[in-house]
Amino acid sequence: MKLLKTAAMIAGLSVIGAMGAQAEGLDELNPDVVERLYNPELLDPMQPSGASAFRDFVAKNPPPWKIGYASSYAGNTWRAGVMQELQNEIIPKWTELGLLDEVIITQSNLNDSTQIQQMRQLVDQGVDAIFVCCSNPTALNQTVKYAYDNGVPVFSLTGYLTSPYSVNSSVNYQVAGFELGKWMAEEIGGAGNVLVVEGIPGTSGSDSQDRGIKAGLASYPDIKVVGSIAGMWTDQVAQGEVQKWLATNPGKLDGIVVQSAAEMGVLRALQQSGRAEVPITIGGELGALCYWRNNPDYVSAVYQVWPPQNEVQLIWNIMMRTLQGQGPKIQSILVDPIRMTYEDIEKLVPADCNEQDPGWLRVAPEAWGLDSAFLDDFFLRPADPTKFLEK
Repeated sequence: MKLLKTAAMIAGLSVIGAMGAQAEGLDELNPDVVERLYNPELLDPMQPSGASAFRDFVAKNPPPWKIGYASSYAGNTWRAGVMQELQNEIIPKWTELGLLDEVIITQSNLNDSTQIQQMRQLVDQGVDAIFVCCSNPTALNQTVKYAYDNGVPVFSLTGYLTSPYSVNSSVNYQVAGFELGKWMAEEIGGAGNVLVVEGIPGTSGSDSQDRGIKAGLASYPDIKVVGSIAGMWTDQVAQGEVQKWLATNPGKLDGIVVQSAAEMGVLRALQQSGRAEVPITIGGELGALCYWRNNPDYVSAVYQVWPPQNEVQLIWNIMMRTLQGQGPKIQSILVDPIRMTYEDIEKLVPADCNEQDPGWLRVAPEAWGLDSAFLDDFFLRPADPTKFLEK
């Protein structure tokens, strides 16, 4: 597998302000990374990329630290993957290192007001840091400032907050979406009708990716987007919504671009519709990857946009580095999407796999930001965060 290094220009996408306005942080990074992941023409115009407010941050308490996880939703396979990684891998490891006291977990079920209340309670309970997942990019900003004023940094996993007082990590979703859209257009020969299945509208990860997908499709003039529906990153929801769309739109359909985690639901909807099979975009759900493993000619490639185990490991590493005073240079630490071929999947997914498997494929940690040569460059005083107490 290779890290995707897109050089394509996305026609029609909004361009953010001059790079010079954000030069303090970006100028300190590897120029190749800046060109690949922070090029204004390839970046969500709302994605924060200025200098971090935590460059000189000092934690209010020594370790072991108390961490809050303010999750916005728990009802899909991706969130389950994050929770399993957190409880089974991260918490035991960092507790044993002497750096973690406890993790307090809350769920708001997509209610911004509830998440805001839960975050304020976490601050008042004395947590040392909070990380959030896949939230509204602006609704939490006042609460993020409240946390900052009380010495509690907030980290956004898989999507960004626009607050200058947050640290964000994710793939560059606009680049990832563009690649998905362009791939689908090429997969169906540059012409045809495509259905787009969004994630959770209003969240930064979904909106950024959707913008990129539609730009990628639009780069082929003979591609027509015949529908756009919300799959809510949930297989059951996507299955029902696609079934309804197929039942009321009997015209020709050539492909479906779907944001993970919903590809298994879309596959089931297609199979149950009685329609001819069409290609869909596949991400990291093991059931969908197993279907491809068993049907090698189905599609030509898949794209890893947010493997949950890797995503939570990355934001945790960034959070621990920040608590240790390593000083993040910029507000958003971005990584590359990963394109995988059938040969890659043949090695990673066993022949006796289960097409109903709700789990997710884990990619190599160094391919998802945890290569020290890559991540160290985003910090002013980089060090191995697991060695902090050995000093």
